[in-house]
Amino acid sequence: MIKERNFVVCILLSLITCGLYGIYWYITLTDDASRANNDPNFTGVKAFLFTLITCGIYGIYWNYKIGKEMYEANQKAGINANDNSILYLILSIFGLGIITYCIVQNELNNIARQQNA
Repeated sequence: MIKERNFVVCILLSLITCGLYGIYWYITLTDDASRANNDPNFTGVKAFLFTLITCGIYGIYWNYKIGKEMYEANQKAGINANDNSILYLILSIFGLGIITYCIVQNELNNIARQQNA
């Protein structure tokens, strides 16, 4: 099951905890996208460790990959969606990855509502 999260609360918690909640959010976004797409190879802990090991380079790739994962997950859920992977990649290159988190969380919330309906 995918858990619905309010992305405004997630941003505030990330700021209050000096980024620690942001790490948790990154991991759960990845795990939820993996669950929505039935892709067991795309895991949050692995993505976080690769991002640390590569000094953030994998994080840029992650933005592209999460876009592809969400596109496939939306299609599987029967939701009309666009492939936003290039948009997410551009946002991450310009240091606006938090916007990607918010958009992905919104898409995951839509999938969760679809599953609960």
